[in-house]
Amino acid sequence: MHDLSFFRGNFDRIAQRLATRGDVPGLDRFRELDGKRRAAIAQSEQLKARRNAESADIAKLRRAGADTTGRQAQMRAIGGEISSLDEQVKSLDDEFRELLAGIPNIPHASVPSGKDAGDNVEVRRVGQPRQFDFEPKAHWDLGPELGILDLERAAKIAGARFALYRGLGAQLERALVNFMLDVHTRHHGYTEVLPPFLVNSASLFGTGQLPKFKEDLFKCEGHDLWLIPTAEVPVTNIYRDETLEADALPIKLCAYTPCFRSEAGSYGRDVRGIIRQHQFQKVEMVKFTRPEESYDELEKLTADAEDILRRLDLPFRTVLLSTGDMGFGSAKTYDIEVWLPGQSDYKEISSCSNYEAFQARRAGIRFKSGKKSEFVHTLNGSGLAVGRTWVAIVENYQRKDGSVVVPDALRPYLNAEVIRP
Repeated sequence: MHDLSFFRGNFDRIAQRLATRGDVPGLDRFRELDGKRRAAIAQSEQLKARRNAESADIAKLRRAGADTTGRQAQMRAIGGEISSLDEQVKSLDDEFRELLAGIPNIPHASVPSGKDAGDNVEVRRVGQPRQFDFEPKAHWDLGPELGILDLERAAKIAGARFALYRGLGAQLERALVNFMLDVHTRHHGYTEVLPPFLVNSASLFGTGQLPKFKEDLFKCEGHDLWLIPTAEVPVTNIYRDETLEADALPIKLCAYTPCFRSEAGSYGRDVRGIIRQHQFQKVEMVKFTRPEESYDELEKLTADAEDILRRLDLPFRTVLLSTGDMGFGSAKTYDIEVWLPGQSDYKEISSCSNYEAFQARRAGIRFKSGKKSEFVHTLNGSGLAVGRTWVAIVENYQRKDGSVVVPDALRPYLNAEVIRP
């Protein structure tokens, strides 16, 4: 969320930068409301000046014994007009804040302007796609053949876009969770937390999912509780409405959670397999930083996510998202995409973003240095999406006989070297 006074005072410059995101609803309405507000304030100030002058004259006349009944009645009427105008300004300010809740973050100056994903910029590529002496299969074929993935029974249980893992498939998912958490806590300096998987509306407003993205969420009927779309929501809200000590920053937290998304706007995208699910598992990294350190911390957070793929020896590339492809609350985002040989394509496996003060302002998260208090910057990134990492391992480590080799880094967690049919 934006600071209202800053937004109002720098509207033209902000609107120009926001235009690089594409059509941003609410900007024209903001300008219209701002004109009405300025007019109401000017009229109110004129009436207040007139009332002050008239009140001084009335006081003189009364001391002289003159009848001021009529003029006093006029002043009461002016007072009523002033109250009405002040209420109008207050109402406009409330509407301003409601509008601001739906206006996306301002892209950082280093973010390339663009219309969509086609304008994203690749910043690095690590590893070479494996060369096979056979036609590699996609995970939706390999998984059932190995007996480790059952999509048909998952659909019977819950419907489309759910997965049932079996045997070593379930163990591989669990091994990946433990591996990722261990790397982030033992090597990258994060503190592990296990947050609630249900959150209230205030939490979703704080991180920017509500009110704009309500249709992407699952709500518990009859309760102010929602299934989390990502651990970013509960972990960021740990410090909602709190003031942190500057010396405690940066705070680095990581969490494993299931995630639940309706995928309302993704009809027809990644319909096969488990790339896009209503329920999936993820390890998330969240940081709270000083403003002047947040972009250095974004680079470190992205490197921490990449390190998981390096340790698993999976080919990937990292791209800087253009303004037209960024998320609602982000000021700058890197997507990490892993190579999937069964699909001959790179697929997103992590998204690492700096929200600057956008979420902190909505959630009331500040830090204090001496007597000065200001909003923290919040960052988050997947470290990694567990199901997509599962897919990447099954597809990249497959062999001609249909078996899948377990990466060296996972063998202590899985107690198996090969997954066989």
